[in-house]
Amino acid sequence: QVQLVESGGGLVQAGGSLRLSCAASGRTFSTYAMAWFRQAPGKEREFVAAISWSGGTTNYADSVKGRFTISRDNPKKTVYLQMNSLTLEDTAVYYCAAKKLNTVVADVYSWEYWGQGTQVTVSS
Repeated sequence: QVQLVESGGGLVQAGGSLRLSCAASGRTFSTYAMAWFRQAPGKEREFVAAISWSGGTTNYADSVKGRFTISRDNPKKTVYLQMNSLTLEDTAVYYCAAKKLNTVVADVYSWEYWGQGTQVTVSS
């Protein structure tokens, strides 16, 4: 079992940057693949990025490639999402997710554990 707590969301102007953090509990963080998803009002939850146990493999949604970077610090039991060049379309609640199987798939149903989410609002 792992518990996830996101932080770092907020209000930012278009073109700006934010860094989200997801702190995990438990002793085996390094054996969980981690991911970020987001959900805008009235829309389904969508994949943003994922990272493997060691951080050696990552996967990004096409909409964020080149702008967002996922990373992890296993000793700190934390995964990050650096978001640059933010646009209005990035406004959403961002969720951290984890699973034991070491794959970086985008399928929302593959992910076993979820945080409560953090709001990101991009203004013009």
